[in-house]
Order: sequence, then C-alpha cells, then structure tokens
Amino acid sequence: MKRSCTIHYLIGSYGDWVSACVSSFPDAPSERAGGNFPAEGRGLGKRTILIFVDGIGWGEADSDANPCSRYPGELFRLPALPSKKGVVDLALNGLARPIDALLGVDGVPQSATGQATLLSGVNAQGKLGKHLTGFPNPVLREILREHSLLKILTDRGRRACFLNAFRPLFWEISSEQQWRLSATTVANLAAGLPFFTLDDVAAGQSVYQEFTNEDLRQRGFDVPLRTPQEAGRILARQAREYDFTLFEYFQTDKAGHSGEVGRCAEELARLDVFVGAALRELERDLGQDTLVVLTSDHGNLEDCSTRRHTVNPVPLMAWGDGARALVAAVGRLDEVTPAILARHPA
Repeated sequence: MKRSCTIHYLIGSYGDWVSACVSSFPDAPSERAGGNFPAEGRGLGKRTILIFVDGIGWGEADSDANPCSRYPGELFRLPALPSKKGVVDLALNGLARPIDALLGVDGVPQSATGQATLLSGVNAQGKLGKHLTGFPNPVLREILREHSLLKILTDRGRRACFLNAFRPLFWEISSEQQWRLSATTVANLAAGLPFFTLDDVAAGQSVYQEFTNEDLRQRGFDVPLRTPQEAGRILARQAREYDFTLFEYFQTDKAGHSGEVGRCAEELARLDVFVGAALRELERDLGQDTLVVLTSDHGNLEDCSTRRHTVNPVPLMAWGDGARALVAAVGRLDEVTPAILARHPA
C-alpha cells in the first residue's frame, strides 16, 4: 500500500488548519516502561484502536450550554458526572468514566500538554509546571521522541499506524517545521512510521481529519465525498490490518471555540454516526480481540457558555475486549498509554 504523510498546522489563534507530510525521522529513542498495569498475557493477536477527540469534556448533564445533553445521538449523551471511580454504561455496550486532565497543575488544560500526555503516558504538564496551548515545545517534543506510544509499540514489533491522511502542502515544509507541528505528528515521526496521503483516502485506505472529505473537495482535491457511516467503516476495516491504530478528530475543538450550541451539536451528531459505524463494523471483533478507546485532551465543547477550554474531566470511553479492565484502571490522562501498552507487552 502506498503511504506518505499528514498533519495539522495551526495558523494564528484558532485559525485555519493546514495539512502536510514528512520523509525524515530522528534516531529511535529508548523505550519506556509501561506503568503499573498488569500485562494481558503476551498481548499477541490483540488489537487496540485509539480515537482521540480534541476538546470534549464531561460537563453538567442538564445544562442548556452542554450540547452533549441535546444533540440527536446516543454515544456522547453522558449522564450526570459520577464520582471519580464511577463507571457508566454507554450505547453499543460501551463503558465510560471521567478522567483527570489537570494532573495536579493549576490552570486550564491545553492542547500541547494534554496531547503529549495522552500519547506518551508522561505527565507533560507536570514536567512543564503549566498547561501549554498549541503545538509541543522542545520539552514536549523530547518527551514524545522518547515515550511516543506509537514508537514503543513499533519497537515491540507491533504493527501501528496513525490513520489520518493529510494534504500535499505537508511535503512543502522543511523537516524542522514538520517536527514543530502537532503532538500526533511528532508521536508518529518519533516512531519512524510513514504517513497516509490523499491517494490513500481516495483508495479507501485512510481517513481525512474531516472524514466526509467535503473540506478537501471544496479546496479542489479529487477525493470521493463520504458519509460519516462510510468513513467510520473505513476506519474499522483498515484498523483490522494493525495491532494499534490512532485516529485524531479536532473539529470538535474548533466547534467548541465558536461557543455556538447548534454548531457543536451538529459536530457531535456527525462524530456519533462515524464512531457508531466503526463500532458496528467491528461488532464481531469487539467480542474477540479488539478494544476501541475514545478520549480527549481537555474540555471545551461540553460548555458553550465559554469559548475557552474548561477544567472539566474528560471522558474515557471503551468498547470491546478488555474495556472494563481498562476503564477501571485509568483515572488520569497520563494512565491511558500505560494501559494500552499493557495490552501489547514487550
């Protein structure tokens, strides 16, 4: 399969997102221990899919400002916030609990530190002593170089991928610029893994961050228009080719920054259909060897009374093989990667 690359390049404050791609990688960093989570045998044959949804917290269930309470869907209709150890049932036989995104650091959780933490298992905001917005700084990039979930799994001989596809502009920037992009991009670069192209999207082998491809078509790219259902099924089918698959969705954070309840509800509805289609496609797999995990880096969309991020916990949602054990074990954002690594031990 032909594969190349993709990532997000943020211009200005909450500005336009630009995509791009890379061809050079750093020396492989050393592996990190997997945390205090029991290994599930040898982890051979197990499959994990991590859907990272940017900017969605666990808000007040009955708030007029919370689109999660009112959107036309089921997966993200989270009930009243349970206790820290409380676990709630989700649609399609899923489980969820709120997890801490503050990690002992004052202030409001932000993207750079939250995503670096999620993808490394290191308390990145604790290392910095603050929450950092935007893209990783040198300290966070070094954390990801050494502790990237994708890198560790690859070092363990597992088949891993970052399934997002990106626009050709990525090839036009320098390697130095590429390393200054999003945490997901840095995590993939640290693993030395290739990236997917728009050719892969057209072939049904990858999914663009705006999974209907409407944005790409408006920009003049020759890719098929897809429904959220079709895109979700592509995610599921392609994930069967890997031991670990990462997919990132950040339209939720952009919608949250608008402060518009209607826009946020529409975004949730699209995401609900996309994730639901993937889960239904994987129904048999989930009963055997596949785990789907969905979580976020910080709150935002769940409270439209503000256009800024929130201090709310974020949802940890899981379906399939090992879902109950994972949800029981993870109470903080920096515990997600160790729990996933426990499914795929060295």
